[in-house]
Amino acid sequence: MTSQEQNINSTAKKTDKKALAYYIFYPLLFVFFMWLIFWIEDTFHFNFNRYGIYPRRVSGLQGIIFSPFIHSGFSHILNNSLPLFILTSFLFYHYKRIAWKILFWGLLLTGFLTWLIGRPSYHIGMSGIIYMLISFLFFSGVFIGYYRLIAVSLIVVFLYGSLIWFMFPLVKQMSWEGHLSGFITGLFLSIIFSKNLKKQYRIKKMVKIYPEDVEFLKHFDEKGNFIEKPEQNI
Repeated sequence: MTSQEQNINSTAKKTDKKALAYYIFYPLLFVFFMWLIFWIEDTFHFNFNRYGIYPRRVSGLQGIIFSPFIHSGFSHILNNSLPLFILTSFLFYHYKRIAWKILFWGLLLTGFLTWLIGRPSYHIGMSGIIYMLISFLFFSGVFIGYYRLIAVSLIVVFLYGSLIWFMFPLVKQMSWEGHLSGFITGLFLSIIFSKNLKKQYRIKKMVKIYPEDVEFLKHFDEKGNFIEKPEQNI
């Protein structure tokens, strides 16, 4: 191996480490901030529920921003922590260029829809955002059709497919309206963003190509049509 190749490999490894830190850092930061709010509330005996979403009340609009970080108890925040970390990691890894847009619009739209359709009570917790991420990751993979993103869709279904039942009023104390709002928002965002992403994957721009993808991708032309013997089409 030449010195130039060694330098390239060294640079690639450093880039991968930075990328890995990026994919893990922000998901951990979200989870940490969520637990920090819970710790402050529990330690100093505060009750932040009044900062949640209260449907169709002007003062309840503040909950669109604050409610995802407020939880009713230990089991509530614990149940939301791991899904939030996993799903945001998927988002930052596979949709890095639009991840912040998805989180920003997902937060606003999920909260506002909950404010519109929710029952008259304080709605709190990260579960609405989790449902938004589940919906976005699943439908985006299906709409774009790139095999790695389809694999993410299947993983999401395998891990969290059973949560679909909680979008219906089965549990009295659970904000099924927030879950449903998140799911609808994720579907909407996947429709909006997947159109442009699908074009980028077709022309192979702004797409991370893995070494093992190279041979596989040779079997498809620019329009995505399968080529049985790619060497004859060069």
